[in-house]
Amino acid sequence: MVETAESESRKLLGRLRDAMAREAAGQERLDHITQLIAESMRTEVCSIYLFRDEETLELCATEGLNPDAVHQTRMKLGEGLVGRVGKSGRIVNTADAPSERGFRYMPETGEEIFSSFCGIPIQRLGEALGVLVVQSKQAREFSADEVYALEVVAMVLAEMTELGAFTGEGAALKARHTQPFLIRGVTAQEGAAEGHVWLHEPRVVVTNVVADDPAREVERLEEAVDQLRVSVDQMLAGARDSEQIQVLEAYRMFANSKGWMRRMQEDIGAGLSAEAAVEKEQSIARTRMAQASDSYLRERLSDLDDLSNRLLRILTGQGAQTGADMPDNPILIARNIGPAELLDYGRSLKGIVLEEGSVGSHAAIVARALAIPLVIRAGRVATEALNGDHIMVDGDQGIVHLRPDDTVVSAFRDKMAMQAKAQERYTSLIDKPALTPCGKTIGLHMNAGLMADLPSLQSSGAEGVGLFRTELQFLVRNQMPQRTELAALYKRVIDAAQGKRVVFRTLDIGSDKVLPYMKPQDEPNPALGWRAIRVGLDKPGVMRMQLQALIRAADGRPLTVMFPFVAQYEEFRSARAEVDKALAREKKLGHVLPERLCVGAMLETPSLAFAPEKFFQDVEFLSIGGNDLKQFFFAADRENERVRRRYDTLNVSFLSFIEQIVERCVRTETPLSFCGEDAGRPIEAACFAAIGLRTLSMRPASIGPVKSLLRRTNLDDLRQVIHAARHRGEQSVRPSVMEFFRNQPNGV
Repeated sequence: MVETAESESRKLLGRLRDAMAREAAGQERLDHITQLIAESMRTEVCSIYLFRDEETLELCATEGLNPDAVHQTRMKLGEGLVGRVGKSGRIVNTADAPSERGFRYMPETGEEIFSSFCGIPIQRLGEALGVLVVQSKQAREFSADEVYALEVVAMVLAEMTELGAFTGEGAALKARHTQPFLIRGVTAQEGAAEGHVWLHEPRVVVTNVVADDPAREVERLEEAVDQLRVSVDQMLAGARDSEQIQVLEAYRMFANSKGWMRRMQEDIGAGLSAEAAVEKEQSIARTRMAQASDSYLRERLSDLDDLSNRLLRILTGQGAQTGADMPDNPILIARNIGPAELLDYGRSLKGIVLEEGSVGSHAAIVARALAIPLVIRAGRVATEALNGDHIMVDGDQGIVHLRPDDTVVSAFRDKMAMQAKAQERYTSLIDKPALTPCGKTIGLHMNAGLMADLPSLQSSGAEGVGLFRTELQFLVRNQMPQRTELAALYKRVIDAAQGKRVVFRTLDIGSDKVLPYMKPQDEPNPALGWRAIRVGLDKPGVMRMQLQALIRAADGRPLTVMFPFVAQYEEFRSARAEVDKALAREKKLGHVLPERLCVGAMLETPSLAFAPEKFFQDVEFLSIGGNDLKQFFFAADRENERVRRRYDTLNVSFLSFIEQIVERCVRTETPLSFCGEDAGRPIEAACFAAIGLRTLSMRPASIGPVKSLLRRTNLDDLRQVIHAARHRGEQSVRPSVMEFFRNQPNGV
C-alpha cells in the first residue's frame, strides 16, 4: 500500500480510537464513528448494521441515509446486498448497486440516489457481528486501497463490539456474552449436567487495537514471530509420532511464510497494533476455513489458526494458565480436546461441550468411560462462553443452555430431579436379577475402558464387564506401551472385578481411532479400511505383545479375550492361532497359564453372520457389536449427521437379521451377547431380549433403567407384538412396541 494511503488509514484509526475513548453511550459512539468514516473516505453515506439475532441484521447507525430508518430497517441473512455480505462473509464492491444480484431497495432509508456500494463484513475470529457499508452518488467501484482501509476499520469495529463499546437499548446493541444462548449440537454421551463454564483455552483479549508507532509495532511483531519460530523448531525436534510431526511442519511453514508476515506488516502500516494485525489475518483464515470444502485446506487453515493463537499469547503475555480458579461444578468448553488432556481433568468435570469432535472420537470414548455428559459440534460455544458462565448441558438431546433464563433453569432442574428420583429407584435393584415376569433372566454387563470405570461394577449391579476396550491405554500415550505396563494394568482390572468376568477386546485401532505414534493411513473410507483385527494380523508383533500381557495378568485365573471386527472365519482362525502361540511361549518361559481361556469374536460385519457352521462351533462366544453392525447393515455412516438417525434400530429388517443370528447361535450352542449404545436403551434392550438375546452389555448408568423395564416386561407378549408388526408389513416395530408399553400397568 502506498505511504499516503497508510497515513490516511492511520489518521482515521487514530480518530476512531479517540472517539472510543470519549465518555459516551453506545449509540452516540456509533453515530460519531459513521460520521468520521464518511468524512475520511469522502463518501456521502456510511452505515453500520449489527446482528440483532442470528438471522437478522439491523441498521444501527448511519451518516447520509434517513436517520429515522435507524433501528427500523432490518433484513434477513442473504436479503439484499447487506444481507449477502452478512451471510457470505465476503466483500461486495459495485459501481451500480441496483443492477447487482440480490439488490433490494429499502425505501425508508432514502438510498435510491446512491449508485455505488461497498459492504465489508464486521467479523471477529470467523464470527459475523455485522456489516460496514459506504455508498456514494458517483457510479464507481471503490479502489483496492479504500477497500483495504475499510477492512481495517471493520476489524477495529469488531474488537470494539466484542469489548462492549456499543452497548445500548434494543436487541442489536445488547451487551455481548450476557444474554441466554441456546446451542443445538450432537449427543456423544448421554446425561444432564448443570454447572459453570471452564474454558480449556481462554480467549486472548486484544485491548490495544490501534497503535501510534508502526515501526515499534513491526518490531514487536518480528520479535514475537522469531520467538514463535524457535518454539516450533524446539517442539519439532522433540516430536516422535508422524501425525504430530506433520502438524508441526505445517506450523513451521506458516511461521516462515513471507506472505503471512507481509500482510500483518501492512495491517500495522494501516494503523493496527501488532496484536490486532495478527487477529485480523486470523479472522480471515477462520472465515475461509468455514467456507472451505477441501479437507486438506481446512486442516491447514486450522493449523494457521492455532499458530495465530500462539503468536497472540506471545504478544499479549496471556498464557493458557490465567491463574483463575476452576469454578464449582465445572463444565469444560473447548473447540476440541485430546484424550490425554481430558483424562487430566478426570471426574472433576460435570460435563463437556465441544465445537468440533465426532461420536467416535477419542474424547467421546473417554467421556463415556468417565460417564460425563458430552455434546459435540456445538457451534460458537467457545467464542460465546466466558469462564464462570452458568451453563446447562442436556446430553440426551444434544442441547446446551448457556446463561439460561429462569424458565429454562426451572424446567431443566425438574428434569434432573426426575432423573435423580429414578436413579434412587434403580439403586434398590442393584442386587436383584433382571428376571422378567415370564421367568426369563437377562444378563446385564457393563462396558469399560479405564480403571476409573471399575468401581461401577459394584455400584451399577453389573454382572461383569462385557467389553473392556484396551485401546485407550494406547491412545493416550505418545509411544507404544511396554508389555510389563499393560500386564500390570490388566492385572489391576481383573483384581478390581473380584471374580466377575471381564471380556478384554484386543486392540481396536484404525477408523476413527488412530494411534499418535503410528503412521496415519490415507484411506478414503477408514471405517471400512485397515483397522482392528486387520491391523493385528498384518502387524502381529503388537497383538502378540498384548496377548502375552493378558496371559500374565490373569496369573492363573480365568481369562476371556475377544477379537474385534472379524469379517470371516479365516481371520478368527489366524487370530486364535496367535493365542495358541502366545500360550506356548508363556509356558516355555515358565509363566503361569490361565485356569481357563475363553476366546470369542465381535460380530460387527454382516458377512460374519453367514460364516460357515464350523466357525460358530469353534468360536467360544460371540458379541454383536451393534454400533458398527448397524451402520454397515444400513450403509449409513454413524459419523454423518444426515444419515445416522435416519434408520431405526427397531426397523423390521434389522431386528429380523439379529433374530437370525440368535437362532443360529442357539442351534450351535454359541453364547451370544449384544454390546453397544442400543443395548443401554430400555425399549431397544427389551426388544432384543424378546427376540432371544440373553446377555446385554452397556454403559454402567444404563443398567438400572434397563433392568427396571425388563423386570416389568413379559417378553413372550412383547415378542408377539414384534412378530405381528412384522406380519403387517410395518417398516419399524417401534410404534407398536411403544403402544404395548403404554398399555402396561406401570407404563414405560
